[in-house]
Amino acid sequence: MEYRKYDSTYYVRCDRGDEIIGRLLEVCEAEGIKSAVFSGIGGCSGAEIMTFDPEKGAFDVQRLDGMLELVSLNGNVVTGDGGLYHHTHALFSYQKNGEHKASGGHLKSAVVLYTAEIELRPVTGGVIGRKPDSETGTGFWSFE
Repeated sequence: MEYRKYDSTYYVRCDRGDEIIGRLLEVCEAEGIKSAVFSGIGGCSGAEIMTFDPEKGAFDVQRLDGMLELVSLNGNVVTGDGGLYHHTHALFSYQKNGEHKASGGHLKSAVVLYTAEIELRPVTGGVIGRKPDSETGTGFWSFE
């Protein structure tokens, strides 16, 4: 991974073998970023995406492996309970049995195959926190 800051925005390049979410959180910790939004594209070798099932009250996890085009990566980082949390969605395209497919949802993890290019924009003038949600077991933005 390598990154640079231009004005108030960070540009992060993740390299082969990097786990994207972990690297973004590393940049936030190293730079003292308490809350931010990010977006990106790239190529991955594996990913875990999740979809919340309200009837189960839990997330279903789908594992993807192979050449995955990271068509869209969007998310945020917030501070809560003494740490950083991410809320990330991703869309991947890939081929299966000679057909083009797409799969997306809440991103748990993604490992870079070639590169991932991500724009990380810290929140300025305040900090967005995390408010726990008992129904989903996750957290939502808190402006307190």
